[in-house]
Amino acid sequence: MSKREAIFPANRHALYEAHGYSAAVRSGDLLFISGQVGSRTDGSPEPDFAKQVELAFQNLDAVLTAAGSSFDDIIDVTTFHTDPETQFGTIMPVKDRYFPAAPHPTWTAVGVNWLAGFDFEIKVVARVPEAH
Repeated sequence: MSKREAIFPANRHALYEAHGYSAAVRSGDLLFISGQVGSRTDGSPEPDFAKQVELAFQNLDAVLTAAGSSFDDIIDVTTFHTDPETQFGTIMPVKDRYFPAAPHPTWTAVGVNWLAGFDFEIKVVARVPEAH
């Protein structure tokens, strides 16, 4: 049985310590990444929605990189949205930059009414390439 290994990005933000969770946990060749939000380094939400979405993807990229993975290794995505109907027009161009070609990961989008001051969160399961 594989042991769990906590993964943190090089410039980890304050939310991990404040709320007591790991950015990601590696188990075998699978990487389970906690929901990434558009937080500033102090853990506060980026107020501009477009920038918040971009920052969430950048934070996700930092965690993937720390684990030796990339967006190409993502298998499953779950996103959380406080107002999906009006937000998708902003989110989709960012998503398309990070996932430009098929095969795309599976994706579930969930509308929620609370994200601790944030308006978008992205959580993924990825593979860790054999080299790592």
